[in-house]
Amino acid sequence: MTFATVVSPRHNLLALSYALCWLWFHLFQFNASNQSYSAHEDVLNKPWRPVPSGRISAKDSRALRWGLMLFCLSLSSLFSLNAVITSAVFAVLIIIHDDFHLGDHPIFKNLCNAAGYVTFELGSLLILESSLDGTSIKALYCSALVILLTIHAQDFADVSGDLKSGRRTLPIIAPEGSRIYMLCALPLSSFALASFWSLGPLSSVLFVSMGSWVGIRYFRDKIRDQSNYRLYNVCILYSYFPVCYLALIILYRYG
Repeated sequence: MTFATVVSPRHNLLALSYALCWLWFHLFQFNASNQSYSAHEDVLNKPWRPVPSGRISAKDSRALRWGLMLFCLSLSSLFSLNAVITSAVFAVLIIIHDDFHLGDHPIFKNLCNAAGYVTFELGSLLILESSLDGTSIKALYCSALVILLTIHAQDFADVSGDLKSGRRTLPIIAPEGSRIYMLCALPLSSFALASFWSLGPLSSVLFVSMGSWVGIRYFRDKIRDQSNYRLYNVCILYSYFPVCYLALIILYRYG
């Protein structure tokens, strides 16, 4: 939602509400599907989720998922054909990720995640804008590349559950190498984005410093990977809205 708000010059409150509604229901669709297949590992990683905590069965969660797919397609039809196509592509990505288990493969999981993020961003943006300009397209490419190269940041905190389910993630395949990779990838991607978008000196320093700090935490602080992942998400947010760096750092530290 931050991506769509920053990229689009249209800040009509009603349009933003429509985009947020579209995004929320599509995220709900993914969660209902993904968590219906991950209950066995969520018992260890995320026991508070609805399926492992017994608030809904895996079977009912899958039924909900298919119902949400039809609902999301219908919702998209209220806006434009491009929104419907985006919603359909997202549904296909869910099927590939969950039903065909490509989310269990370290490379294909990253590809699916990158495509999923871009679909979220594109759909929200299409609710705000009828067409995309060059800046929007460049921003989508940059977002996809950053997610593709760094999204396995989410896997470090889930190693115990992933091992139980037989999933092969990068932290499992290369425990030390994956942390060295994060140490390098986050500051380098931050520097590349700062250079590409020609950020000013102060914003560039703050942006690269944030990426470097999170990379160092992944490399050195192995027992706090859950909080490291939260910081990674803040870092992703910064890549969309770098002028909010200082305020968000203060909020995360003292909020």
